[in-house]
Amino acid sequence: MPAHASADDTALLDARALSKLHWRCRRGLLENDLFIDQFFRRYEHQITALHAEGLGALMDLADNDLLDLLLCRKEPSGELDQPAVRTVLAMLRQPPLAAPSHD
Repeated sequence: MPAHASADDTALLDARALSKLHWRCRRGLLENDLFIDQFFRRYEHQITALHAEGLGALMDLADNDLLDLLLCRKEPSGELDQPAVRTVLAMLRQPPLAAPSHD
């Protein structure tokens, strides 16, 4: 656990908090929604308060600014350049999960 992280930061979100977070992350731009949906499918059972903090900061951005970050056109700067945001951004940028094979 990083020196600046507290036990509260690493606590997993309960179902209600996770549902509220998912609702808060709804976006008007389909491309952003695709990244966010992938994030929740991949990490739903691992999301902590620290992740929620990072997601919250990213969700305060305009859709096009968020998309620039997701597509690596820009990196977080200023107030947005914080560990929680960088952690969640790295998670959001993960390649899509492979579709199951039907061989």
